[in-house]
Amino acid sequence: MNSAYDLVIIGAGSVGLPTALVAQRAGLKTLVLEARASAGQGDAKTAIGGIRATHSHPAKIQICLRSLKVFAEWEEKEGDDIGWNMGGYLFPVYTEQDESTLKGLLQVQRAHGLNIDWIDAATVSQLVPGIRQQGLRGGTYSPEDGNSSPLRCNAAFHRAASAAGVEFRFGEKVLGTDVTGGRVVSVTTDRGSYACANVLNAAGTEAAELARHVGLDLPVYPDSHEAGITEPTARFFEPLIVDIRPTPGAKNCYFYQNCENRLIFCLTPEPLFPGTDRDCTSSFLPLVARRLTDLFPKLMNIRVRRTWRGCYPQTPDGHPIVGQAPDVAGYFFAAGMCGQGFMLAPGLADDIVGLIVDGKTVTEPHIFDLFSLERDFSASTEALK
Repeated sequence: MNSAYDLVIIGAGSVGLPTALVAQRAGLKTLVLEARASAGQGDAKTAIGGIRATHSHPAKIQICLRSLKVFAEWEEKEGDDIGWNMGGYLFPVYTEQDESTLKGLLQVQRAHGLNIDWIDAATVSQLVPGIRQQGLRGGTYSPEDGNSSPLRCNAAFHRAASAAGVEFRFGEKVLGTDVTGGRVVSVTTDRGSYACANVLNAAGTEAAELARHVGLDLPVYPDSHEAGITEPTARFFEPLIVDIRPTPGAKNCYFYQNCENRLIFCLTPEPLFPGTDRDCTSSFLPLVARRLTDLFPKLMNIRVRRTWRGCYPQTPDGHPIVGQAPDVAGYFFAAGMCGQGFMLAPGLADDIVGLIVDGKTVTEPHIFDLFSLERDFSASTEALK
């Protein structure tokens, strides 16, 4: 058996990579196991790169504010250009109901430190010249939200974690977590066994399957989402735009111009596509193109370069599940990120490592209960999933 580790993390993706870095810097001897050939090669690389603290629940607001700080300071502190752009998030509003909903969230958002305000239609048009004027009522704008390149970030977190002393073993499939006397003692892969004091299941769409190794039932059910990217154009707007209006085939639509001046776009399909099918469909591009050009007609002549499809590990209420297995000491999980792992993980890493080290989260415990495995999954408390 190999030498003991304080922490073995299963999964070198959006959650595993920043958590490994924080854990190692906190003094935990950390090993990351990944079945794929290198870091960030699962669904982590299919994220579109949006990072917002614009949520409706205090826990997500607090965690993503910490994440934003990590992204904003990364190049200065760590030296990598991760494509960070503090362009803000803009939710344009065209209905009275959406205006009431978004205005109703402002008090709790501001109370937990989010810089956000309601802006009128004229200001929306200044931020996004060419946005559809008919019916535009205004919108909410959070200027300190932003976006970054998931591919650059995955590589940067891997480099920083490796430099800090984290060990990575790629191409190793986890076969089981070994438990003795109600406590984790090792992790077994198709290549060996690793003695450890703690395990973090950060395996994305495979998290539920791996949790069953220790008799734990994680309600995580993947579904598929598509995205696309255009040719580069002259820069003509900064915010990431979220159109929350439902239309046939889509619950919402969101897009932004990245650090290479390419438009990246995505939507939430309606109905959803359960499962892990990562093959692109013929229906996505016509559907999203109609939505984008209706909201922003000047996008009509921009050429699309490619589309792709990845998986969201969903939970019944749309919130992640983070904590320790009730019957297995030392077995932790951070699963069911519901497509928000990229934006949550750098801030959430502080909470995960805090739980492992001394059983305490950085986020206020009474609001961190949002992520408890023991919660009522039938009651959703997030209006901006």
